[in-house]
Amino acid sequence: MKELPLLDGYSLETSDPDPPNLPLLTMLKLALRTWPYMRPLLKHLIVLLALAGAGMLTGMAGLFVGADLLPNKVLIGEKLQPLQATVLFVDNEYVTEDPQQLGESQDNNKGDGGKSNDVESIELTPDEQLSDEQRRTVRNRLILWGIVGGVIGTLIGYGSWYYATWIWQSVNQNLRVAMMERAESLSLRYHDQARVGDAIFRVYQDSAMIVNVIEGAIISPMFTAFGLLTAFAVVIFFDPLIAGFAMIAAVPFVLLLVKSTRRIQRRALANRVANSNLTSHIQESFTAVKVLKVNGSEPQIHEQFEEDSKRALDAAYHLRLDMVLLTLAIAFIGGILVIGTEYVLAYWVIEERQTFLGAAVAALIGFAIWNLAAFEIARGRLEGLAGSARYLLGIWMRLQDLFIALRRAFELLDTPLEVTESSNPDAYPQPIKSISWNNVSFAYEAETSSVLTNLSLTAEAGTVTAIVGATGSGKSTMMSLLLRLFDPDEGEVSINGIDLRDLRIADVRQNCAIALQKNVLFNETVANNIAFGAGRVDRTDIKRAAEIANADSFIRALEKGYDTELGERGGKLSAGQRQRISIARAVVRNTPILILDEPTASLDARNEQRVLSNLAAWGTDKVILLITHRLSTIQNADQIAVLENGRIVETGTYKELSERTGGRFSAFAQSELTRDSVDTRD
Repeated sequence: MKELPLLDGYSLETSDPDPPNLPLLTMLKLALRTWPYMRPLLKHLIVLLALAGAGMLTGMAGLFVGADLLPNKVLIGEKLQPLQATVLFVDNEYVTEDPQQLGESQDNNKGDGGKSNDVESIELTPDEQLSDEQRRTVRNRLILWGIVGGVIGTLIGYGSWYYATWIWQSVNQNLRVAMMERAESLSLRYHDQARVGDAIFRVYQDSAMIVNVIEGAIISPMFTAFGLLTAFAVVIFFDPLIAGFAMIAAVPFVLLLVKSTRRIQRRALANRVANSNLTSHIQESFTAVKVLKVNGSEPQIHEQFEEDSKRALDAAYHLRLDMVLLTLAIAFIGGILVIGTEYVLAYWVIEERQTFLGAAVAALIGFAIWNLAAFEIARGRLEGLAGSARYLLGIWMRLQDLFIALRRAFELLDTPLEVTESSNPDAYPQPIKSISWNNVSFAYEAETSSVLTNLSLTAEAGTVTAIVGATGSGKSTMMSLLLRLFDPDEGEVSINGIDLRDLRIADVRQNCAIALQKNVLFNETVANNIAFGAGRVDRTDIKRAAEIANADSFIRALEKGYDTELGERGGKLSAGQRQRISIARAVVRNTPILILDEPTASLDARNEQRVLSNLAAWGTDKVILLITHRLSTIQNADQIAVLENGRIVETGTYKELSERTGGRFSAFAQSELTRDSVDTRD
């Protein structure tokens, strides 16, 4: 076990990714793009905003009504303003006759220098003061309001928090589903070039940032800004000079914010990329766990994982370290503001300086001159200003990470679809008579050479067409074009003469079943694995498909027959058994086109012949395409097409091609026989 270095690698490196430019306008556009995923929850968002607005107004009202209740009314004994008496449910005996009475009497008691002649001169007369009993009543009702407000506020607060959590997660669900649908709609060209782990991280982690868009980019900044403006207004009521101090302190705050934004963006992107790479490494390691064990590569993988994990942790740590340092700098500026103004406020209290609006302000906040209570409230507002500034800074830094993540999420949604739906698709032809590749050319990338070049081939219904060729000759690419996983660069693939691009993508794939050599089974029952992708099929159809795939006998021999759980990736079955389950899965769909990609590679000769014979008898009205290297598999095919370097170089039956002296199929067959004999000797 190793300790992570504390500051190693903290300085920015040239290898760090260059973040996209995210000015406020770009952030706004990204925020607006989240609207389609929030729109289904519009009524809930309105209710949530209404609750938040009501809480904000209630808090503001409580501030102005109750700010001086404890210091001036309960402790000193000043009579209440009319609104305070109404809130506390007391009669007019508690109310000052004139809300400005206190301020005027205090002004009249000041000498020419603006300072009271003595402390006794500003003492309240009995008519201006609450009795001891009245003060106790005000105190008790203030405590009661505090208890009632605390209970109600807690219930509403936690209820709103739960409600908001449900809303945010529902919005996140909408975006995740959209991203997953988009990823599944992208052509294999995209998936061949992108790391699976990166797509997983974008769908699972980057998409989660939409949860913070309303709360982090709208609600929290709005409430914080409102609180800051409220505190600023209260400070101005006391004295604009204090507000001037706050404005001066805002200058270095803004400069630090502008200077650090680009750095935070860089850190945020580096953090996202590093964690995406770590996710990819984990996914690839677990996918290839058998290969790793067989080759004894665990130490190498562990070393690579440790390096990727350290890089991800460093990126996250350095991002947060930058945030902490910036927050400390702002806190230092705020501390200087508070300490400096406290000195000034204390001086004003000693001098009994009149507040900015003098007697007039007493009707609103109850303070006409600076005293200890005014000092405490003004200092609290100043601390609130500094705290709001720190909180706004935190929001701004988190927004950089939020919008970096949202941009990555939308990059997946913005990836152009190469295989697009026709605006006016034709009906899928029924019944299918033939499928054709007509002068098809295709390359996976524009800069690379073509995988298929001017390829033409026709397969008729009721026949088995075998496509043979060396590895990399283009066999699987032909099938991918037939499934519209790609579109040809030139030429067309057609069914009954109709270009696949003129048909619905869903119709093309629903009418074509495929059994792959690398079959994928799930931790489900045998029956559910066979029925996967076939919709609702009954047990009779499942058993019939298993019989055609020569799998029924071994399935019945399992502990629970068709209800046996297969385990992770079908681990309870042999390779041949898994392959027959895969064939049964393709058969149960009963589609007019069946593609068998090395379907019997793991079967012995006896099982292979039984499966092929059953398929031929079952598919008398279907187009069956067989991709294989095994000569025994293609001997009874109605047509064999020899594929070489992306071109069909020979077609014919097994007998015709075998008898063709010097033909490509003869050379292919000889090489396969030689390889099989070598494998047998081994």
